[in-house]
Amino acid sequence: MKIGLFFGSFNPIHIGHLIIANTMVTATDLEQVWFVVSPQNPFKKNSSLLHEFDRYDLVSRAVADNALLKVTDVEFHMPKPSYTIDTLIRMQEKFPQHEFKLIMGEDNLAQFPNWKNYDKILEYVGLYVYPRPNSAPHNFKNHASVKFVEAPLLDISATYLRACLKSGKSIRYMVSEPVEEMIRLKKFYL
Repeated sequence: MKIGLFFGSFNPIHIGHLIIANTMVTATDLEQVWFVVSPQNPFKKNSSLLHEFDRYDLVSRAVADNALLKVTDVEFHMPKPSYTIDTLIRMQEKFPQHEFKLIMGEDNLAQFPNWKNYDKILEYVGLYVYPRPNSAPHNFKNHASVKFVEAPLLDISATYLRACLKSGKSIRYMVSEPVEEMIRLKKFYL
């Protein structure tokens, strides 16, 4: 199978993530999209990061009703912080029968050359890129290993959702019902 890997902290997962994943799996040659829950992003501080197992559970709940979307905890079993290239190598070792593609927002392309072994990522798997508002200029528009995929522009951020939760505001419709239920039940992000 050809599988898109969608990395993120998903802190929490929201409808923007789900719409991107669904668009990738229904509008491209990808047969599934796997959410790779990252315990720690090497470029982000983790001050408000929910525990990785809780974030994994939220993603599991969010994708439970769609057989084309899966979640993996592969990075939970790797040194932290984990780097995308190392995870890609691990995934290929674990699942040699699959071909993987990296799903990324266009807003990450300007910084992509700063990633560990970014050139190897391009060579090894290639990128499926979705549009993001206010993306910085980059040099990947005509790169053979980068495929741009038209997808809805949604500017929902996990930071905004956490702020809403902290101040007692509703996050209804911005996350799936099972995710909202678990967040409320476990009093996450308060």
